[in-house]
Amino acid sequence: MLERYSTVREQGSREIVIKKSRFIGFAKPVETEEEAVQFIDEIKRLHRSATHNCSAYVVGERDQHQKASDDGEPSGTAGKPILEVIKHKGLKNVAVVVTRYFGGIMLGAGGLVRAYTDGAVAGIEAAGEIVQVLHREVFVDVDYTWYGKVENELHGRGTRLGGTEFTDRVTVKCLPVVSEADAFVAWITDLTQGQAVITEGEEVYYIEGE
Repeated sequence: MLERYSTVREQGSREIVIKKSRFIGFAKPVETEEEAVQFIDEIKRLHRSATHNCSAYVVGERDQHQKASDDGEPSGTAGKPILEVIKHKGLKNVAVVVTRYFGGIMLGAGGLVRAYTDGAVAGIEAAGEIVQVLHREVFVDVDYTWYGKVENELHGRGTRLGGTEFTDRVTVKCLPVVSEADAFVAWITDLTQGQAVITEGEEVYYIEGE
């Protein structure tokens, strides 16, 4: 799994008007190629009366799944520009559709490229760009006599926390960045003089800065 990657937060859309044609950019985070295709098909169904529903997606850790569709526009004037926006922004696991309602004025090849580029940017901005960072769950189980010190040190270190469970002992769910997890375990072991019971859990993505 990638330690970090850029994508979009949620499904979003924004409309722009260029020479009386309406361009509506849609963007959505997707985990698989199937999800990307399903999203594109959904937009096509919702906007079946549109002149064109052009699209592109990039999916996979190595961007191994990529596809672009001009949906009837002149070859290379719609799908490729949308794909280039995704790649230029360095986004992964995202699908983008730009829907066009023709306004009666021809844009020409250059105009179409610019329009679909702007439509893709608008959709991505509406969906919100984020960075997903891979963390590892580390459960730290301590006696109550250690809890105050552990809590203070964790806050001082700036460790992301996922909650605390109080039973006959205290279990703190810690979420260090995956590349720092081993060092974190060594640190917490030293801090508690080996008194903590440490259990490692799953690797989970969280949004950077939140």
